Amino acid sequence: MRAEFLASLAPRETAWLLEHWPFWARADQLAPEGEWTTWLVLGGRGAGKTRAGAEWVRGEVEAGRAGRIALVGETFADVREVMIDGPSGLGALGRNRPRYEASRKRLLWPNGAVAHAFSASEPEGLRGPQFDAAWADEVAKWRHAEDAWDMLQFGLRLGARPRQVVTTTPRPAPILKRLLADEASMVTKASTYANRANLAAAFFRSVITRYEGTRLGRQELDAELIEDNPDALWSRGVIDAGRLRAAPALARIVVAVDPPATSGANADECGIVVAGVDAEGRGFVLDDRSMGGLTPLAWANRAAKAFRDHEADRIVAEVNQGGEMVAAIMRQVMPAAPLKLVRATRGKQARAEPVAALYERGLVSHLGSLAKLEDQMCDFVPGMTRSPDRVDALVWALTDLMLDGESGSPKVRRL
Repeated sequence: MRAEFLASLAPRETAWLLEHWPFWARADQLAPEGEWTTWLVLGGRGAGKTRAGAEWVRGEVEAGRAGRIALVGETFADVREVMIDGPSGLGALGRNRPRYEASRKRLLWPNGAVAHAFSASEPEGLRGPQFDAAWADEVAKWRHAEDAWDMLQFGLRLGARPRQVVTTTPRPAPILKRLLADEASMVTKASTYANRANLAAAFFRSVITRYEGTRLGRQELDAELIEDNPDALWSRGVIDAGRLRAAPALARIVVAVDPPATSGANADECGIVVAGVDAEGRGFVLDDRSMGGLTPLAWANRAAKAFRDHEADRIVAEVNQGGEMVAAIMRQVMPAAPLKLVRATRGKQARAEPVAALYERGLVSHLGSLAKLEDQMCDFVPGMTRSPDRVDALVWALTDLMLDGESGSPKVRRL
């Protein structure tokens, strides 16, 4: 019946139908009716939330309701690679496609509408410009979510009814809870399964089999807002209570590295966490540079860049998985950097519990939001979850700064 219907269309009708998003979209991908300021689209991985956000922007531009738009991602690279140039991005939609000016970080449509790209990692960039529409992507993992969101709201002030769409995989981040509680927000939700027809079968065979039914799967696939695991060593409430927007002057800074046992696309993540301590002995987690699928040389260079960017005093690297290779590769990329090699002689729980206790005592603060690290922390149940690479690196960093080696005793002279 579908084939007969499509064959019956004239060329002009076929062209129109291919461009008519409401015909192809699911109900959860279409903007809700009524008065709203924020349309919050919660979606699992591959659920089509990016397409929903891009099509909403395109529709507002083509209808003449939006002429100055803000495109906000976690970084400029995210805006360019996902929101603009991605397969579901603005550059791939419609006959009258916008033109990207890389030098000015903006999109220009033939009708004169313009969209500017902004990085949520640089909230001050949103200070000054004004808009009649905005699209914010993956807000739940923005490093400086509150600052960036507030600056965006101040700029959303043009036109009769300025509005914004937010597309994100849910995480129990404060900014997301704030949006869900806002009476001016309308919420739609879709799981990965809803878009199964447009996703590779291999993705479902490998990913679904591994994560279906798990807490991570419920969050990343079913788009559920998963709160703390009651059995985990850390809670979001404790982390949020100590969160800061800026760190004080620090006495020492270290970069901790937990190398994977293998390399390649299927390898575990290499945990790379930067932390510091002030003169009074308080700890500050500054950055999370962890990444998966890296070769030894790639993760060593990534750790070296973190060392330089944060002007660190030492690199702390675990050698259980790589032995002498870890030392050799780190000294190859940074021969002059102070390097401390550590070997785990106790289990993960025994090493992590003293660090979790530091959080409970209010002695550790996170600088901004470190979404992936915090997700892993708040889901880490010793003996029950997979090897927590980011958590391992965090534990090594804070142990070096605040505890007496693997004994777990606080450094009395500091605390």
